[in-house]
Amino acid sequence: MNEQRAADRLLNQERMRGLLAAVISVAEDLSLEAVLERVVSSACELVQARYGALGVIGGDNGLSHFITVGFDEETVKLVGDLPVGHGVLGLLIREPRPIRLHDLHDHASSFGFPAHHPPMKSFLGVPVRVRDVVFGNLYLTEKLGGGDFTEEDESLAMALAAAAGVAIENARLFEESHRRAEWLEACADMARDLPAPFDEAEETGLDLVAQRALAVSGAELVVIGFPADDSLYCLAAAGVGAEQLLGRTVIVRSAALAQVRATGLSSVEPSLPLLSPDLELRESGPTLVAALGPIGDGQGVILLSKAIGTGSFSTTDLEMSAVYGVQVALALELATAHRMREEQAVLGDRDRIARDLHDLVIQRLFAAGLSMQSLRRFTSDPVALDRINSVTTELDETIRELRDTIYSLRGMSQTTGTLSSRILAVIKDGADALPFAPRIRLSGPIDAAEVTEELRGNLLAVLSEGLSNAARHAGATAIDVSVSSEGGRVKIVIADNGRGFSELVRRSGLDNLRRRADLCGGRFTVKSAPGEGTRLRWSVPVAPRPVAPAELGGRPVRQRR
Repeated sequence: MNEQRAADRLLNQERMRGLLAAVISVAEDLSLEAVLERVVSSACELVQARYGALGVIGGDNGLSHFITVGFDEETVKLVGDLPVGHGVLGLLIREPRPIRLHDLHDHASSFGFPAHHPPMKSFLGVPVRVRDVVFGNLYLTEKLGGGDFTEEDESLAMALAAAAGVAIENARLFEESHRRAEWLEACADMARDLPAPFDEAEETGLDLVAQRALAVSGAELVVIGFPADDSLYCLAAAGVGAEQLLGRTVIVRSAALAQVRATGLSSVEPSLPLLSPDLELRESGPTLVAALGPIGDGQGVILLSKAIGTGSFSTTDLEMSAVYGVQVALALELATAHRMREEQAVLGDRDRIARDLHDLVIQRLFAAGLSMQSLRRFTSDPVALDRINSVTTELDETIRELRDTIYSLRGMSQTTGTLSSRILAVIKDGADALPFAPRIRLSGPIDAAEVTEELRGNLLAVLSEGLSNAARHAGATAIDVSVSSEGGRVKIVIADNGRGFSELVRRSGLDNLRRRADLCGGRFTVKSAPGEGTRLRWSVPVAPRPVAPAELGGRPVRQRR
């Protein structure tokens, strides 16, 4: 009897040492994936199980992640898809308490095994809790030696599961901290390195935004676009299938998209397929939708889609993607403003050069030509007269070439630059007649719209004439000018706080604006009343401009995983 007690004490000591070693092993790593694998392998050693698995419970109460021990690679390939939570495995999800079975097949919830699955009989399952929330379940089968799992095995497994919960929580906190740091680093990169969204640079701003989001989020596809109703125009993309989306409009039916546009907060869809009649786009896994810019007209979005079966996005991803979107929008605004200032400086230099050529150089050449012609009075030598005529002709030709150059410079200043820079230039010119500076707001993908030369001319003329009308007739102390691109339309709104006028008053300037809208297939409305100011609204349809390779770094966006 004493020998049996001594043997039992020795066995208990060995098992406690085994439990302690298992707990230490589980806590040694801060990688969540490594911790989960250590939990399963340590549990198998502790209770002498041939096979072990840990199923992580997903948002749909199914198994989103399944880690196994004891299966060789060939068996895993033959078995195929991993369990999703049916049968006895699902019972533990629905009723998270320990289960010990003599034979899996005898249980009422038994679902059977797929072909090529190893035979399994004895079974022990225990829940793994993290902060009193069931994180997953530990499954152990096939007790070595052919017996059943004992009550002591169950106690050891429960103790290990409790320790595993602490280790899993620590690993999750570490990974969330690391993930948050990666998102913050991405935000800093955008603030430091982001060029303007449509610069013809090695990599454009939107290209970099998509690629950086792809790298930090763990998604397989990132799309940046501007939504309108149930459609999305794709301005940039990175990852699997990016090339076929660039420059296209796809159908997106998503409650998350509507929520993001209304609140500015990121949201996740379990699946968000992008539909197009001429494209075969496959289903996606969980898709995170984040706002790009402030709520209102012209707000863009970033879609981050994971592959099916690779898990969902964390709370950290939801929070930090919203921060990323705000930082990116601000960086794009600053980069665009910087580019516009540079363009205005170049245009100003061209105007200055043209003035200097006209006012100084041409006048000097003209004076030199007159001086040469006056020399005719002092000579009658035919050779000298021919030489004077030749030099005079050369000066006249030089003056003509300079005038052509001046006209060219002035023409370039009127036609070059992006649409947004030309809009700002026209508003600046119109503001010269005002005793105050008008408030200006540009929103949406203005430079991404397909604007013909005729439409561009009408649009700029409307801005010029609208400001001119306000300056000459309104008697205003404040004027707001808004130009936006959204939903396949470019819209101009000019509002002042001036004296206003009655609807019975007709003005030729307003008739011109209405005719320009009719010519472009658009709409023009006026809202005014005496003493209440005037609001002009002019909008025309435009097609999304196909994104040229040069605008995406001169090549298709690279696929990255």
